[in-house]
Amino acid sequence: MSRAEVPVPTGILFPESLLNSDWFAILATFVAINTVMYAALAAAKVLPKLHRPGWLRVRGERGETRSIHPDAPR
Repeated sequence: MSRAEVPVPTGILFPESLLNSDWFAILATFVAINTVMYAALAAAKVLPKLHRPGWLRVRGERGETRSIHPDAPR
């Protein structure tokens, strides 16, 4: 047996017709998107949490105080 001929056990590799089928391409696309999303979520967990700036108001937050004490913090 020459070095170029390597015996491959039957059943380990898929036939070419299976790899070129539409459903296999859809499955491969799903796995790729799932992998990218998992990596993005893992990176987001590792990175420090971002806080909103103090000048950016939250929805529903008043622009000025309506307290009876005008110098009260917002």
